[in-house]
Amino acid sequence: MVDKDGYRPNVAIVLCNAKNEVFWGKRIREHSWQFPQGGIKLGESPEDAMFRELEEETGLRREHVKILGRTKGWLHYNVPSHWVKREWRGTYRGQKQIWYLLRLTGRDHDVRLRASSHPEFDAWRWHDYWVPLDSVIEFKRTVYKQALQQLVRFLEPENGYHTHDGHHSAQHGGVTRMRSADVVVAPADVAEIADAADVTDVVEPTVIMTAATTTQDIPGAMLNATATTHLTGAMAEPASSG
Repeated sequence: MVDKDGYRPNVAIVLCNAKNEVFWGKRIREHSWQFPQGGIKLGESPEDAMFRELEEETGLRREHVKILGRTKGWLHYNVPSHWVKREWRGTYRGQKQIWYLLRLTGRDHDVRLRASSHPEFDAWRWHDYWVPLDSVIEFKRTVYKQALQQLVRFLEPENGYHTHDGHHSAQHGGVTRMRSADVVVAPADVAEIADAADVTDVVEPTVIMTAATTTQDIPGAMLNATATTHLTGAMAEPASSG
């Protein structure tokens, strides 16, 4: 579904715990970590789409979370034309997103990555709220920055999160250290993930977020199949209709 201006409606979810850390999911069989997100179906409200995507991608239901806030309106980004199939050029421009900030009221074990028959993630962990924008694919950096800056005001004022310039004062030297022991792996993928360097080497911030968001929400019918070959490593990922 694309609007008259060429943008596909989409929702993105920032799920935080009591420490204001956010859910970070590892794309299934890939080396990239990102927020849950997906398209809005015809006739579906953004909030209903958000709860549907939340359950499909994390297994969490309405009773497991509390809505803290959302972005004021649609946040737009354009997809580079060389990523879009020729027949969609001039019609499809990119995505428009509503971002939601949620508080987990359930427990970590309520997360079920296998809740859907087509899982998006095969591992997850808690990540610092302020993600490194230089690790986000370039044409989405502005949307990430806008969303996180708009949503931070809904967080409780702890750990230095209420800053006005988009920086987290509790970071040490601008680096957020992660421990591989914090990574939660879906049971069916334990052996596979154990062999992946990004889990064993997760203390390095460049591994935590090689590409927070790439082309996962560009419909396959619109994506130029050769576009992802220009990406390197974890940034290359197939398109999905989710």
